[in-house]
Amino acid sequence: MIWVQGRITLAPRSRGFHLVTREILDGIDGLAQIRVGLLHLLLQHTSASLTLNENASPDVRRDFESWFDDAVPERARYWTHTLEGSDDMPAHIKASLLGPSLVLPLHQGRPALGTWQGIYLCEHRDHGGPRSLVATAFGEG
Repeated sequence: MIWVQGRITLAPRSRGFHLVTREILDGIDGLAQIRVGLLHLLLQHTSASLTLNENASPDVRRDFESWFDDAVPERARYWTHTLEGSDDMPAHIKASLLGPSLVLPLHQGRPALGTWQGIYLCEHRDHGGPRSLVATAFGEG
């Protein structure tokens, strides 16, 4: 059994859904050793999330952002957690809806993603800053 674990710092991004597959995979040393296994990704934040979706059309990422902004509005009269800005509480709700982690199968040292699948960093704050991610991979070499 091979275990690999590392911390990745994703570059700061503006609010939106950003394709980060390459940035994440380039940040995991030793992944190529694992022939078959699992990769767990944990984003260590409460106002951003991870999801897996379309990796080709930027329209999909823009549509995600439009839907989430409409579904979880800023400045809603019912928000009470407002000290950190009008985008903060909606960011927490959006992050909880999508979640902070992904578990992906590994095949020959790479995630076994579908042709059109990519990993998104879902940045729900206007200025979220750098985001920390813990990647843990394990399997047979």
